[in-house]
Amino acid sequence: MTQEEDRRTGRDESEDERADRMWGELIQEVRVAQTGVQILFGFLLTVVFTPKYAQLEHANQVLYLVTVVLGATATGALIGPVSLHRLVSGRSVKPQAVRWASRLTFVGLVLLLATMTSALLLVLRVATHDAYVPWLVAGVVTWYLLCWFVLPLWARHRYTTR
Repeated sequence: MTQEEDRRTGRDESEDERADRMWGELIQEVRVAQTGVQILFGFLLTVVFTPKYAQLEHANQVLYLVTVVLGATATGALIGPVSLHRLVSGRSVKPQAVRWASRLTFVGLVLLLATMTSALLLVLRVATHDAYVPWLVAGVVTWYLLCWFVLPLWARHRYTTR
């Protein structure tokens, strides 16, 4: 195989170059997720200060608290890669930092899924009090699972040669 053919079928990059590229890609992905979780978390923090909060049933207040804690943990996991990068920058550990940041991002996405599920359940319970709420939430969660995990894993399995 010529060098030109090799370039078309793969990347000719060192471990450090690969880590730099992967870091840039990861940070772009984290920016999208961070924005969503931060807006949701910020909204959740305001709910407790509204008059409606005191009127919630105890079960819905507990669900609210669970949702806030999930939002806080998701925020922490999704901001973690930034802190990790800042604290290890210049220490020649970028490949390892990319792996840890990737794991934090994945955990953050799982926690974001849990936060959104919990928030949706809370909002729909308060808004409707209907028995179909768990079914509606299950449908939305299924959609998230398909978009966030099933499709990417299927594509990874289908289109990678490893």
